[in-house]
Amino acid sequence: MLRSRMLLPLLLLTAACQGEPPAAATGEAAGTVAQRTILVRDTVIRTILEASGVAAPVREATMGTKLMGSVTEVLVHEGQAVAAGEMLVRIDSRDVAAKSAQAAAGVADAEAMYTNALAQTMRIRALYADSAAARAQLDEAEAGLARADAGLRAARGVSAEVDAVKAYADIRAPFAGTITKRFVDPGAFVAPGAPIVTIQDASRLRISVSVAPADVRAIARGARLEARVEEQRATAVVEGVVPAGGGALYTINALVDNTPHRFLPGAAATLLVPRGSHAGILLPEAILIREGDLTGVYVVGAVGRAELRWLQVARADGGVVEVLSGLRAGDRVESAAPATGER
Repeated sequence: MLRSRMLLPLLLLTAACQGEPPAAATGEAAGTVAQRTILVRDTVIRTILEASGVAAPVREATMGTKLMGSVTEVLVHEGQAVAAGEMLVRIDSRDVAAKSAQAAAGVADAEAMYTNALAQTMRIRALYADSAAARAQLDEAEAGLARADAGLRAARGVSAEVDAVKAYADIRAPFAGTITKRFVDPGAFVAPGAPIVTIQDASRLRISVSVAPADVRAIARGARLEARVEEQRATAVVEGVVPAGGGALYTINALVDNTPHRFLPGAAATLLVPRGSHAGILLPEAILIREGDLTGVYVVGAVGRAELRWLQVARADGGVVEVLSGLRAGDRVESAAPATGER
């Protein structure tokens, strides 16, 4: 949607009241709406493209596991705020604990073998230095030490792998946020890769909109654009401009700080993209006459009489509208409806 915005102040819509006597001097009763004649002039209007999108959270994660087992505890519920590292779900890991014990025993055995091989090698080295041991004995001792070292490193690797898998028994929050979906309850059976809980951080939102290539030429990373989330004003910082997935379109990604949590993640959002400027006519919205779908103003004619003229207008911000047709520069309009006898 295109929206016109005033670039110059509304001072260009000047009231042609010079020389008119004050209301008291003309005998107007108290409470009577004073009329003013507004001289219509061209002004510079900034054209805005209103691109619609969704304000999605920048960080959102669906937690899973590499284990296969039963859920023993679910410590959170949907809508609950959690801290980074907080425990969310526990999974039965007794089989992994048994494998961990086996791996620890393997590491202890490998360490003992390495210690023995190292001591034996040190003795053979000393004897070889005194010519009391043959070269073949030294080579055999060195080879035994290398095998023991390799066995120790392999045992430690297996232990580390088991410990890494064991860590998936405790599902913890990767960052501070809110639980938005709980997929399991205590007693449920989970498989590797199955979703367990979804957490999202709504402190920053990303608005993504698709526009024509011509509308992104002046948009650079870091630019600040006005946005609306849930019809509330916000400032969005452009994260990047990239080609859209299909068609001759580009996607603008812009970030909105939501630290006070003013906006709900996933809410409808609008990004206001500037598209240059043009000359046009702006009028205060308060002086418009509305009858059903018709919009008009009282225009002062050549003989000084005010006549109702219907207009085509477009909404603009700041309590003003842009006149698309029905008026031209130099026309004079009344700020309030004239009395019946004055029409």
